[in-house]
Amino acid sequence: MKQLQTRTWRLASIALLAAAIQSHAQSVSAPYPKMAAMEAYLMAPDAEIALARTAAPDSVSKDAEVWVLDRHGYRTAVKGRNGFICVVQRSWSAGVDDPGFWNPKARAPICYNPPAARSFLPRVVKRTDLVLAGKSKEQLSGEMNAAFAANKIPPIETGSMSYMLSKQGYLNDQAGHWHPHVMIYASETDMAGWGANLPGSPVFGDSDRTDRVTVFMIPVHKWSDGSTDASDSGSH
Repeated sequence: MKQLQTRTWRLASIALLAAAIQSHAQSVSAPYPKMAAMEAYLMAPDAEIALARTAAPDSVSKDAEVWVLDRHGYRTAVKGRNGFICVVQRSWSAGVDDPGFWNPKARAPICYNPPAARSFLPRVVKRTDLVLAGKSKEQLSGEMNAAFAANKIPPIETGSMSYMLSKQGYLNDQAGHWHPHVMIYASETDMAGWGANLPGSPVFGDSDRTDRVTVFMIPVHKWSDGSTDASDSGSH
């Protein structure tokens, strides 16, 4: 009987160790496997307004509309006068296969010009509404496809762009705030036609099937406060 108990204890210990190893491996490969508590994604409104405005030069952001995120989605916190809208995007604006999709630390200040505010920002709003409704990544993709099929999300307008010049932003665990850059939006297109992602090219590109958009990122020399990007190595 004692030998049986000892063998049973050893088997249980081995099973627990195997489970711990598997759990550790999963946490390494998928550091954010699910959405965190909503509180982790929220900010004090005044702090969020200030952070959103750092996305663009003061000459742009001081007259921009500013949105903040609460438990019900994005809402207007400050009315604007120039057609730009500044927001702080959260992690679920990333691709659905991005390992940081649920990263509660992500804060991406961005300021959209009027065409992008009308045609790209609705994608951010729709994603956010779906996440707050408790949808999984897989459900989000399906719901986005249905919204496009029903013409509930507009096509990207010509001239759509945004500023991402914030030193205080945190895009993901690998890039931090990356470099100050501007982004240009287009309906899904061939990035080779822009020379994007080629050796020596200052243009980076990425396409997102969920949002049906191609985004071109162009690093620039200065942050929104006018200081130079210390890690810059030849951007415009």
